[in-house]
Amino acid sequence: MARPPYQFIPPLGPGRPGPRQRVLAQWRGIDLSSVEKGQRLRGGRVGELVPNVLAELRIDKRRSEAEIVKVWNQLLDPAITSHAQPTGLRKGTLFVSVDSSPWLSEIVRYRRKEILDRLQHSFGRDLICRISFRVG
Repeated sequence: MARPPYQFIPPLGPGRPGPRQRVLAQWRGIDLSSVEKGQRLRGGRVGELVPNVLAELRIDKRRSEAEIVKVWNQLLDPAITSHAQPTGLRKGTLFVSVDSSPWLSEIVRYRRKEILDRLQHSFGRDLICRISFRVG
C-alpha cells in the first residue's frame, strides 16, 4: 500500500518567536510581536477605507440630526427653542427634550401640530412622522 504524500499542517496560534523577537521581548519586558506584525501589514487604499469608517461612525445619521437642530432653531419661535431642543431621531420619531413641565404642557397642547407641520415641510413626512416631547 502506498502512503499519501506528507502534508504540512501549520499549528494554530502565533508562530514561535525567533531569536530576535525573544531578545527584544526580554529587553522591553513585554512581547510586542503582534504589534510589530500589525505594523508590517500593508494598509488598503484610502478610497476603500473611508466609506467603511464613515458607515461605522454613522456620519449620515449624525449629519441629519445636526441639520434638524439647525432648522429647529431657525423655523420655530425663539421662546420655544429656548425651552425645547431635539435630542434624537429614531424610526421616524423626533425626540425633544423640554426643560419644564409647564412648557411641556404648552407645547404639547398648543404648538405640537404647528411644529410637526413645519418640520415635515422642511424634511418630508417620511423622515419625521411624529414628535415625542419629554421633560429632561
